[in-house]
Amino acid sequence: MRDDNRRRRVVITGLGAVTPIGNGAGGLWAGVLRGVSAVRRVTRFDASVFRSQLAAEIDDFRPEDSLDPRRAKRLDRFSQLAVVGAQQAVADSGLVLRDAEATGVYIGSALGGVAFGEEQHATYVQRGLRGVSPQTALAVFGGAGSSNVAIELGLHGPAMGNANSCASGTVAIGEAFRALRDGPDRQLTALLAGGAEAPLAPLSFGAFAIIKAMSVANAEPASASRPFDLRRDGFVMGEGAGVLLLEDREQALARGARIYAELLGYGHTNDAHHMTAPLPDGSQAARAMRLALADAGLEPAHVDYVNAHGSATPLNDSTEVLAIRKALGERAEQIPVTATKGLHGHALGASGAIEAVIACLAIQARYVPGTANLCEPDPACDLQHLPGGAGRCQQIGVALSNSFGFGGINACLVFAHPDRRA
Repeated sequence: MRDDNRRRRVVITGLGAVTPIGNGAGGLWAGVLRGVSAVRRVTRFDASVFRSQLAAEIDDFRPEDSLDPRRAKRLDRFSQLAVVGAQQAVADSGLVLRDAEATGVYIGSALGGVAFGEEQHATYVQRGLRGVSPQTALAVFGGAGSSNVAIELGLHGPAMGNANSCASGTVAIGEAFRALRDGPDRQLTALLAGGAEAPLAPLSFGAFAIIKAMSVANAEPASASRPFDLRRDGFVMGEGAGVLLLEDREQALARGARIYAELLGYGHTNDAHHMTAPLPDGSQAARAMRLALADAGLEPAHVDYVNAHGSATPLNDSTEVLAIRKALGERAEQIPVTATKGLHGHALGASGAIEAVIACLAIQARYVPGTANLCEPDPACDLQHLPGGAGRCQQIGVALSNSFGFGGINACLVFAHPDRRA
């Protein structure tokens, strides 16, 4: 039973993003509005040996612009992305971190520092152990992202990592939300939460190509990621980070903070069906959405927008639509359901966090992003997808943000406009 008298209200006061379509909250939103896909042929390594040869790479990320150069060199790309995303979120919030024990960090990532480990293995084969970076052992463990954020910002609150596949970022945000709202540590007043991913290395990339999860539309990179489209043939791998600053609402109001959105609910389930294929009836994905709404004390009729996972894989998209219909009933036919991976690709565990940032910005801007590259909607995905990438102006009181990952992991967040309830 809910005991709202014991629950603190949690709001989003800072956003950080390092993505292929723009950096910082403003840069990411400008990229969404611009509607130009960042997908192209891979340039980081020779991908010609793979059936899939496309990726969404970040060209303008210079960690030394945000970090001490010596510190930047000690971090692999995964941790660099996590730390810079967190720095951006703190700066955006205006929160002065005076009490280090009152703030913590939750960072999710499907692969963490595996790509760096892959690079170091190649060095080991060529040069032996003497050629291997001493940072390797410190880069590849799952908690490296959250630990490095804590070290960089001097945070003594909880530092948690998770590796829940493509739902990792969403799970990190949801678990941080629960810790801040319901947790016994009442000293805790803010948490940085999100995801980071740097998977663009030959073996990591090739592993997904082998299982035929990625698009092979190599001749048309800009339109290769096609959520809900009849011609979709797989996701396009990306990289990046998204970090949100979750804050106790009373503290945020007391310091006059700008509030992007209130985080109201979180749901998390598992299909217990297959490592790569979703449960065909979508029942557990639907249950994650229903649990999130119940956690928020809301009904389907309250939902105004669904920020879909929309990975552009043949099975996932149609199953997600089925799950949305099961979860929301008639309301599913009345509201926009859109996906942005056609622009920024699929950054695995960071995707849900990047899309959570987009959901918060959409609430603030009163604008629903369209679904890029949706030219011929699949009849099995027939909802209001806003095809062609064109969004629309709309008041958003409540938004759902979905993430589904390998292993049958389903996670959903419920965001609301900060003025929706006093």
